[in-house]
Amino acid sequence: MAELVLAGLGKAYGDGTRAVTNLDLNIRDGEFLVLVGPSGCGKTTALRMMAGLESISEGTIRIGERVVNDVPPRDRDVAMVFQSYALYPHLNVYDNIAFGLTLRKMPKKDIDQRVRRVAEVLELSDHLDRKPRNLSGGQRQRVAMGRAMVRAPQAFLMDEPLSNLDAKLRVQMRAQIARMQRDLGVTTVYVTHDQTEAMTLGDRVAVMKRGVLQQVGPPQELYDRPVNLFVAGFIGSPGMNLFVAKLVEDQDGQHWVTLNSDALRLPESVLHERPALAKYVGQNVVLGIRPEDMEDAALVDQVEGALLHSVADLVEAMGSDILVHFPVDAEAADTDDTRALAEDSGADDVAGAGKGTVLVGRFSPRSRIYEGQQVATWVDTSRLHFFDPATGTAIWNEEIS
Repeated sequence: MAELVLAGLGKAYGDGTRAVTNLDLNIRDGEFLVLVGPSGCGKTTALRMMAGLESISEGTIRIGERVVNDVPPRDRDVAMVFQSYALYPHLNVYDNIAFGLTLRKMPKKDIDQRVRRVAEVLELSDHLDRKPRNLSGGQRQRVAMGRAMVRAPQAFLMDEPLSNLDAKLRVQMRAQIARMQRDLGVTTVYVTHDQTEAMTLGDRVAVMKRGVLQQVGPPQELYDRPVNLFVAGFIGSPGMNLFVAKLVEDQDGQHWVTLNSDALRLPESVLHERPALAKYVGQNVVLGIRPEDMEDAALVDQVEGALLHSVADLVEAMGSDILVHFPVDAEAADTDDTRALAEDSGADDVAGAGKGTVLVGRFSPRSRIYEGQQVATWVDTSRLHFFDPATGTAIWNEEIS
């Protein structure tokens, strides 16, 4: 086991295209770090550079005490798990797992002990004689992981290993990977485009956009304190609602954010936590509201100064909660970050920029809201998020973070 340090890591191709720019990451010994971002953001390229499968344009990669920029992949002592499993179809499970050890000419007794120990951890002991074609997708992925584990490498590098599995299997395998990594304590870098996977697996999560690291930290930190609109919109499911509102101060010294037809009063705690907001009084900000920070007002006692009024456009019953989609008369946020989010989601524009904004609220299943009904939505105004409309940067302290 070892720490994995990336310093100023970059990748540029011959045509001038940049896949990764100035990536700095210190992945601690035994840590599970998840690299997440939309397709084409550079996360897989970064992983392949760590593995030695992609050349480095600038910067350094250090594994333990050794800089490995010019070290061949086979000598880096890392194990890679691919999306495609990459199993040998003519070999059974036992021989697939043992393949790397056999190449190293390890004694057969030692190979057997390692293979059977790994097979037990991955619940493959009853399948060692079977060929890959006779295994389920989840079993094949466990064999691929077993082949990596059996080498006892300094680090695991995993490239979207669950993307070929159905939803139920992904959840099962996610739990299995988390337990395996915790038990082995091996430094692990895991690439995915699925932010739910990232949040549930990682000790820390690193969010990338167009080759540039946006934020790295524990999952809850990214959820509670996103540094910009991109991280705010990318982390969370459904994503954060983002729209333009005006920050005003009334004659009593109370602060409000106003839409064209509604207004939300800010608790003093919000101004205390975000002193830089004072500079935006009288100006537009981008307001962020997470779906889970909204509720059917009929189920809340204190609602004064915290209501949005609309008509339910779509109601999705999820069992444990209800997702209510409703339009508000407010301009959608239109920045480089929100355009990148729209591009990732396949939207034609930024949530209908200039046409109002559809919000999503996560309501209690006790709500009796139905489509076409007038809806009053209570907002937990203590949990609002604020961003600079020009830069997309989160507004927190006097020096905007």
